[in-house]
Amino acid sequence: MVKIPHSPEEIFTEFTNDVKALFGDDLVAIALYGSGAKGEYVYKKSDINFLVVLTEAGMGKLSAALEFVKKWDKRKVSAPLFLSREYIASSLDSFPIEFLNMKKYHKPVYGEDILAGLEFSREHLRLKCEEQVKGKLLHLREGFLRTFGNRQALETLLAATIPAFASLFTALLEFNNIAVPATKKDTILKAAESFKLDQEIFSRVLAVREKTYKPEKSELIELTVNYIKEIHKLAIIVDAWQ
Repeated sequence: MVKIPHSPEEIFTEFTNDVKALFGDDLVAIALYGSGAKGEYVYKKSDINFLVVLTEAGMGKLSAALEFVKKWDKRKVSAPLFLSREYIASSLDSFPIEFLNMKKYHKPVYGEDILAGLEFSREHLRLKCEEQVKGKLLHLREGFLRTFGNRQALETLLAATIPAFASLFTALLEFNNIAVPATKKDTILKAAESFKLDQEIFSRVLAVREKTYKPEKSELIELTVNYIKEIHKLAIIVDAWQ
């Protein structure tokens, strides 16, 4: 029987040994990131995310990992993010938000702690924050219209936005040198407070995701409209940053 780990740490040794067996000296480092590294892992619900850093030569051998990925997928381990040190160094301008979140929330598993030493250009980070806020605003508006006012579709839309906004809000707080809370929920509420947004709106959206708040359809429509207004306000704020 396939055993899903109760915590990511349970599989660190076995996972590392499997990667070593595949890539040998081409393995540079392994790090846990995502919910498992944030202390938000939920048994049988959360996926486990690993960054595997290989040499450039190792990156050319990914076909060797096909069965390995299939094996670990059965144990709630997502397909690892295989990257080289060179790719990471050259991509901080393209993906500063993603790498910033990985730097902030990760656990070294094997080898060098490459993520700990990453440094980011404030201008690249600001531009990407602006791009993502405005992009998410567009998708949120489109998604709202495509729900056709269906209650379940509205709940799904609101619930799906939280993880993405949590990562974005982490970057926004870091850009402004504001301490980032440990959890997604606290990060979102802290950002709402810091940027003078309506915390109550975000609290209700979080409650919809957590299934502790079951509003009527008319309330859901109103909540989504107000949510979009708050994200629009945030887009204006970020656009004005220097």
